[in-house]
Amino acid sequence: MMVDKRHPGPSGSAASPAAVPLFAFQPPVGTPYGLEVSTVEDFFAQHDDWPWNPPRPGRATFHYLIAVTEGELRHDVDHVMRTVAPGQWLWVRPGHVQCWHPPGAARGPFILFEPDVLRPDLARLLAPLTAHEAPAVLTPHPDDTAWLQQTALQLLDEHRALGRRPLGIHHALRRALLESLLLRLANSLGIAPIGAATAHAGRADRYGRFLDALELHFRELHQAADYAELLGCSVRTLSRAARDATGKGVRELIDERRLLEARRLLGVARWDARSVAVHLGFSDPANFGRFFRDRTGLTPAAFAAGEASTVPPPLLG
Repeated sequence: MMVDKRHPGPSGSAASPAAVPLFAFQPPVGTPYGLEVSTVEDFFAQHDDWPWNPPRPGRATFHYLIAVTEGELRHDVDHVMRTVAPGQWLWVRPGHVQCWHPPGAARGPFILFEPDVLRPDLARLLAPLTAHEAPAVLTPHPDDTAWLQQTALQLLDEHRALGRRPLGIHHALRRALLESLLLRLANSLGIAPIGAATAHAGRADRYGRFLDALELHFRELHQAADYAELLGCSVRTLSRAARDATGKGVRELIDERRLLEARRLLGVARWDARSVAVHLGFSDPANFGRFFRDRTGLTPAAFAAGEASTVPPPLLG
């Protein structure tokens, strides 16, 4: 179901974010289209040598969606340990750096799907839920919890029913169940209302353009005014768009993106703090050290040491 597409850095060195393995979607033979459904326990039983033994980081080009029905599941998403309790869902989106841990007593449906499985109109509607920056752990509305788990089990049953009915109908049922599940899951805490993009189309578009600009320029542009000028709007207008979409201010989002990159470089790519500081545009390593410590409670060196003690060196393809 996963193909290693990792590539070494430009010089063949591990000191590059590209050293993080990238896994593409490849379902078992006979599984139609870009959707696979299993359970946590079956998935781990079938893959006892990768990628959690020993745990090592990687990224995927597809979505991991896990409903925890029993026990607790621990999972690192972008270098933050997440603990998923019964009734909650773990969502690892394409591009997230993740690290698996043994599942222990965790049980529940496990859904993997490629982004283009969703119809374009549904994909636009579900954008607040599938966005890279959406919460990794979802807590559904209490009224939805049982329905979501039951729908996930129905999806699992239909996935296992390959050959019971014509292939086109089988896939249509799987996709309909997945889309119904996601539409209901969008009611979770921390997700913008599903109609927000339609009700505030201008602000949503501006926020999307801000995210694109942030991804291109977070190393050298660090102020809300920088991005407002780049997008041709006022700081107040940009701030309103960001708060509508996330509840956070522009500066907080800029800092979160820089911090995420710092964690990736210190943890997986094994860069030293001075190199990270220069790469992220800090005036000196001391300023970067304060920035990192204020937001994580750790110095860059302590964070890197902790990552090195639990994660083997990156593997080169």
